[in-house]
Amino acid sequence: MVQFEIHHRLLGDCHRLGRLQLCHLLLHKNAVVPWFILVPELDLPGDLFDLPEPVRRLAIAEAGTAVRFIRNELDCDKINFAAIGNIVPQLHLHVVGRRPDDSCWPAPVWGNLVDTRDYTPARVRAITDVLAQKYSLKSC
Repeated sequence: MVQFEIHHRLLGDCHRLGRLQLCHLLLHKNAVVPWFILVPELDLPGDLFDLPEPVRRLAIAEAGTAVRFIRNELDCDKINFAAIGNIVPQLHLHVVGRRPDDSCWPAPVWGNLVDTRDYTPARVRAITDVLAQKYSLKSC
């Protein structure tokens, strides 16, 4: 049996936080905006809308978990959601919290996020702890 692997580019750009029922939850390393990436653990190729209906619903529901965290814990009212996959072929879902005061507002974060700020290890642990306690995140 082949073990599931997350694409190396995603792992290079993100902190690996844990796992929901279907998806691995990653946090983009640039802390300028709250940017989560969900990677469904699937052997199925294709895009989000190629997935069987029940699997697609679960993936979107788990993206909703990231949305609730961003809204409830990080106080962002606007959420950007995308499943682009032009550079990384592995299916993954972007959930990005936006505010009018972020550095690239109102433009999309892709190609416009020129500021960088790293998360501290303590902040990554704090985010992971809240996700585990309130949002059913499990360790990998």
